[in-house]
Amino acid sequence: MRTVAVIVQDGFTPFEFGLACEAFGLDRSNDGIVPFDFRIVAPEPGAIRSNLAFSINVEHDLAFADEADLVVVTPVPKSTWGTIDPRVAGVLQRAAARDAWVLSVCSGSFVVAASGILNGRRATTHWMYADRMAAMHPEIDVDPDVLYVQDGRIITSAGTAAGLDACLHLLRQELGAEATNKIARRMVVPPQRDGGQAQFIDKPLPQVASLSLAPVTDWMVQNLRQDLTVDQLAAKAHMSPRTFARRFKADFGATPAAWLGRQRLIHAQRLLEKTDLGLDRIAWESGFGSAAVLRQNFARTLGTTPTAYRSAFNCRTDSVETQPELVA
Repeated sequence: MRTVAVIVQDGFTPFEFGLACEAFGLDRSNDGIVPFDFRIVAPEPGAIRSNLAFSINVEHDLAFADEADLVVVTPVPKSTWGTIDPRVAGVLQRAAARDAWVLSVCSGSFVVAASGILNGRRATTHWMYADRMAAMHPEIDVDPDVLYVQDGRIITSAGTAAGLDACLHLLRQELGAEATNKIARRMVVPPQRDGGQAQFIDKPLPQVASLSLAPVTDWMVQNLRQDLTVDQLAAKAHMSPRTFARRFKADFGATPAAWLGRQRLIHAQRLLEKTDLGLDRIAWESGFGSAAVLRQNFARTLGTTPTAYRSAFNCRTDSVETQPELVA
């Protein structure tokens, strides 16, 4: 992925637009990341009004989007959700036909839906509007309980900040975990946020007491090789297993097992990128036990093999570690 086009139309939302610019538009050459050819495009170049009473000047029309490896769609006003500019529809249809990436942020999914390329696919949008999307587009399988959905090379995201989760998810596939972690650190956000929209619907923000689980999750990450059980983790948190499991799901949006599995996969990705360890050793270091189980998790979650992932994202040089400190 080398070229990125962000489509803006009148009434665009600045925050969601800014997420796309932050994720794909900044020059991160100093971090060893090759910058994208990034352009903001519109059906009619010129002044494009935001929904907050200011405009931006867009220099490029949609021609660049027809060549871009990634087309990002930002939200438009609710009053336009039932229609779509035919020029934008054509860009999205051609992008899908040539197997380019298409990513929508928040209610930008309504634009993608109106183009028809989500028909027969899974998608998501902000939880407040999921029912409306399902009613308007019964041919789409709308999932209201997730932060983002990838179906093929089309990614739709939930409300606002979930758009950043979707951007990082795509960057992880294209650049690898190590580079994406650098980008996330620069943004001061977690590189991978587990959970779904359910944790944000009609619930208050977690209480400060939820920080009591931080020592347990830190310990989990430091002991990925161990066979960790809920009983063992609950004991460390000084809770009953039932209370611990309920608290963990409420705070992290995932079960302890699912969260732990994700941390193991991230660690395996890093070892594949940064070391020359064999698959059996990486599986053991990451807590998967065997290369076969490691391959199963890669296939199920990332849609690739560990060997293919290493070929695509190996970033070892003489100046980086080739072997981590390992304890037999």
